[in-house]
Amino acid sequence: IIRMSKDMLSTEHKRLASKLRDARRKSGLTQDQAAAALGKSQSFVSKCESGRRLDVLVLKEFARIYGRRLEDLI
Repeated sequence: IIRMSKDMLSTEHKRLASKLRDARRKSGLTQDQAAAALGKSQSFVSKCESGRRLDVLVLKEFARIYGRRLEDLI
C-alpha cells in the first residue's frame, strides 16, 4: 500500500482543481453554464474547482463538456 502524506494529497487536489478551472475558462464556459451542461448546481462546480468534490467519473464528465481528454485534467 502506498500512502501519501496529507500535504502531498492537498497539493495534488489543488493542482487538479486548478487544471479543472483552467479547462472551463479555456472552453469559454461560466460555472453556471458548466453546471447546466452537467445537470448540477453552480455550487457543485465551484466545489469541484476548489478540490472538495472530485472523483474520476465527475472529471470524465467535465472533460466531455470542456472538449478535453480526461488525461488533460489529471
